[in-house]
Amino acid sequence: MLSVGLTGGIGAGKSEVARLLESYGALRIDADRIAREVVEPGTEGLAAVVAEFGDGILRPDGSLDRPKLGAVVFADPDRLAALNAIVHPLVAARSKELADAAPADAVVVHEVPLLTENGLAPRYDLVVVVDAEPATRVDRLVRLRGMTESDARARMAAQAGREERRAVADLIIDNDGPRDELEPKVRAVWAELARRAATGSG
Repeated sequence: MLSVGLTGGIGAGKSEVARLLESYGALRIDADRIAREVVEPGTEGLAAVVAEFGDGILRPDGSLDRPKLGAVVFADPDRLAALNAIVHPLVAARSKELADAAPADAVVVHEVPLLTENGLAPRYDLVVVVDAEPATRVDRLVRLRGMTESDARARMAAQAGREERRAVADLIIDNDGPRDELEPKVRAVWAELARRAATGSG
C-alpha cells in the first residue's frame, strides 16, 4: 500500500485533484469530510465542541453551525487551536481505520488541507502538493464559492505559505490554468503513484 498525503491551500484545486485520482483508482480519504462526520449530532466530537464553545454554535436542529463556528475560530488562533485539539485526533483515528482496510496494493490518497500546518508530512510515503498563485486562488474563492475577497484572503492567511507547502512536497501539481490543463498533470502523477505502489518504492 502506498500512503499519499495530498494537500494544497484553499482555492488551489486540491479537491478536484483528489476526485481525479479517485476516478483513476485511488482510495480517497477526505479529512474534511471525516471532520464533518465526527461532529455530527449525537457524536462525542460534537459534545466536546459544544463543551468548549457553548450552545451558540449549534443550529436550532442541534447540528453544528459551521459558518458561525468558523467566524469564531478563524479570527482567533487560540480558539482555532482548541477546536483542532478536539477534532484532529478523531479524524486521525477514523482515517487510520479506513486506510487499514485498504488492499495491499492500493494507492491511498489522504486529502489533508492542513498537512503542512500540522507537521503531518512524515506520516505519508509521499506528499503531493496542489499549488496555484494567490491571485488565482482568491479569484476562485470569490467566483466559485461566493466569498468576499477579504474573507478569501483571511482564510488563505490562516494557512501555511506557498513556500512552506512546496518544501514538504515530493510531487507538485501546478494548477493555475483551466481544468483541461489539470487532467493530464494529474494523470501523470497517478502513473507515478501506481508505479511506486506496484514496486513498493514509496
